[in-house]
Amino acid sequence: MTVRILIIDDDTQTRSLLRQMLERAGYAVEESGNGSEGLRRYRAAPTALVITDLLMPDRDGLETIRELRQAYPEVKILAISGGGQLKLLNFLTVAEKLGAQHTLRKPFRRPESLDAVRTLLQGHDEGVSAGSPRQRCVRPGSRGR
Repeated sequence: MTVRILIIDDDTQTRSLLRQMLERAGYAVEESGNGSEGLRRYRAAPTALVITDLLMPDRDGLETIRELRQAYPEVKILAISGGGQLKLLNFLTVAEKLGAQHTLRKPFRRPESLDAVRTLLQGHDEGVSAGSPRQRCVRPGSRGR
């Protein structure tokens, strides 16, 4: 089974680029254009990872992270933002405090973003791309060593 990722970003170009990169790496990708829609999609069909932009209309990424974390404490969240510093407020730092396990500042590079995704998804046995975690084989009767 392929690992599923939800991308929440109001910028169509960013969603498209992330989708292409992640699909080439072997992941299945869902998309949402804002936080409200993203929360609805996640509730209907939870994914292994949520990648969310922070500055969006109709429920920003910080609200989305807070709500996801409260309702689904196990959810893996990668926050991304191209904005970020207004009057000493760094949105990526706030995102981490609200529950994002990893953050990336836009523009980010492909290797950097794939490394973040793979790190967050460690432990998912169905990873399909090179460099993703692999399931460990344990022979019957062995202790898995």
